[in-house]
Amino acid sequence: MIAKVQSYALSGLEGVCVTVEADISKGMPAYEMVGLPDAAVKESKERVRSAIKNSALEFPIHKITVNLAPAYVKKEGSSFDLPVAVSLLLAYGTLQADVTGIVFLGELALNGDLRPVSGVLPSIISARDKGFTSFIVPKDNEKEAGFIRGVNVYAAKNLKEVVDHLSGIKVLSPVPTSSFTSAHSANKSSHDLSFVKGQAIAKRALEVAVAGGHNILFVGPPGSGKTMLARAIPTVLPEMSFDEALEITKIHSVAGTLGEEGIVTERPFRSPHHTATTVSLCGGGNKSVHPGEISLAHGGVLFLDELPEYKRSSLESLRQPLEDGVITISRSGGTVTYPASFMLCASMNPCPCGHYGSAKRRCTCTPNDIRKYRARISGPLLDRIDIQIEVDGVEYDNLVSEACEETSAEVKARADAARKIQRERFADSEVNTNAEMGEKEARIYCKLDKECEEALREAFNSLHLSARARSRILKVARTIADLDLSENITTEHLYEAISYRTYGATLGEID
Repeated sequence: MIAKVQSYALSGLEGVCVTVEADISKGMPAYEMVGLPDAAVKESKERVRSAIKNSALEFPIHKITVNLAPAYVKKEGSSFDLPVAVSLLLAYGTLQADVTGIVFLGELALNGDLRPVSGVLPSIISARDKGFTSFIVPKDNEKEAGFIRGVNVYAAKNLKEVVDHLSGIKVLSPVPTSSFTSAHSANKSSHDLSFVKGQAIAKRALEVAVAGGHNILFVGPPGSGKTMLARAIPTVLPEMSFDEALEITKIHSVAGTLGEEGIVTERPFRSPHHTATTVSLCGGGNKSVHPGEISLAHGGVLFLDELPEYKRSSLESLRQPLEDGVITISRSGGTVTYPASFMLCASMNPCPCGHYGSAKRRCTCTPNDIRKYRARISGPLLDRIDIQIEVDGVEYDNLVSEACEETSAEVKARADAARKIQRERFADSEVNTNAEMGEKEARIYCKLDKECEEALREAFNSLHLSARARSRILKVARTIADLDLSENITTEHLYEAISYRTYGATLGEID
């Protein structure tokens, strides 16, 4: 007898329907599994055998063939344990039930318990879009699945509960739909902007960066507050919408990094060490293709501390995602595209000793040392960083001052107002922030009067800017105008935006 059960595999964030077919026939006892399974799927044979026996169910001692169709799709992971077990029980007659339209996902322990699997949320969403409305998943994936609308999800603790549910002996209750509430980092963070003393210019640059979704680079000596400024960014970022949270959660579900809430409630802040490899940043693997740090930072911030210490190849791999907002990874296991729309925040010292240009301490580096150090960051990568701000050390009196610094909540209120203007401006397009504008949108919303055009022309020629730099200056100026609640870009907005590009334009001028 042949039995068929539906399950789902993932290719990136997209689901592929997999039909698990089980055939039990006469002959020498054997157990074959076909359909391009990986090692984890092949090993399910022993897990399924033990789980069925230890659930007080009869395992067929016959010739067994399990096929995972379509055969050309690589099957990975342990989520096929449950559908394989159910298909065997149906084929042998131990279980008699109509499983048409039900999708099964779950890993089996040897005693029959169901263990959680990664990728449940994107799998269910993909299956729902293909018309499936009923799902059986492990109990530990219950919270994750509860945020998906328009489906009935049943969460079981073990294989016996699944069999009883399908047989009608003890029907499981559908997982109740969960409501989403965005949590904000400022509510529980020790990195509030009020803890950063001084650095008014750097704080202003940070505000502009968050308001428009712009990439930012802090350059300054050790101990000047670069890392504190970067870690304060999540406290200023806007709350997520439910759709944003779902998109971000899909990535973290595939990566297996979801927390107990079952959904990502705060914008990601990823800070990989400078020894991170290109694969860990971009994603990939030997055969399967997993999301990397830049995809895990999607919708949030990727912080690269000590930027010149990263491998040159790793930094160069960021160029395409910074432009396109996605990354396409090709491996022997296939080609997948992951979202990678993040705000890049980086920090670096101005030279190896860290004190070049400082008003506090004397630099001990030679001009050649400084050039080599700065050459670790290519011009094309710097060109993609909208705001490049230099910070210096803080005076002692500022450090011990009792004067109240502006809080993250105050800065966030202004940034949120600017973001609201952008949402209304781009309501009929796929653009969300000023930083995401293409040339079409920039021509409409970044128009300059004659005086502003002449000022930008002078800066373009004197600073030897590229066409990309000019475009990014216009986008930053648009954000500054939004913060001022101004409909038009003025020379004041433009000059401030230009001031954020002078560091990258003068890298070669080392005395």
